[in-house]
Amino acid sequence: METSSLRTYGGVAGEDRQAERRAQLIEAGLELLGARDGDRNLTVRGVCRQAGLAARYFYENFADRDALAVAVYDSVVEGIAAKTLEAVQSAPGDARVKTHAGLSRLVRTIAADPRKGFLLFSPTLHNTVLAERRAASARWFAGLLGLQAREFYGMPSTARLDLLAEMLVGGLSQALTSWLDGSLELSEEDLVEHCTEVFLAVSKIA
Repeated sequence: METSSLRTYGGVAGEDRQAERRAQLIEAGLELLGARDGDRNLTVRGVCRQAGLAARYFYENFADRDALAVAVYDSVVEGIAAKTLEAVQSAPGDARVKTHAGLSRLVRTIAADPRKGFLLFSPTLHNTVLAERRAASARWFAGLLGLQAREFYGMPSTARLDLLAEMLVGGLSQALTSWLDGSLELSEEDLVEHCTEVFLAVSKIA
């Protein structure tokens, strides 16, 4: 018997079963972190109970609860980034259409699953690891936005463009935070429209 790979059981390879369990744990982590009292619920026992898995399967995939929290956060960010970028790239080559498409996909994705919005933006989610992750992802999104602007408009890479990208990403994050908690009373359509106008206005001074 080979010990270098996991065995096949029930017609499913061990590696696939492990990947399925990891996905279950990440989904369970999102369910707990995306709740209003999310961070207090995120324990190994709580995650395993939510996922319906034994603790040994947790440690098969993650060192501790912080490692799971990072995996959950990264999964959400990567999924949103991929969907938003796909919407931008598949839209016709017009600045307004592309901007609207990207923002619409972003807002729609978050609105469709409030857990993701809470994880990304809620100020009541107190978790040191995720606070660091939020800061890193904001810089990453700003870099991605700057790259898209340089490619679309043929702009050079400048500190001014970097600054504007940081401001747009930070401002959008705050707008989404206020929109999700109800303090910014706008429909989904109006939010996208207004944000589109802001992005286009900033692009004219870049």
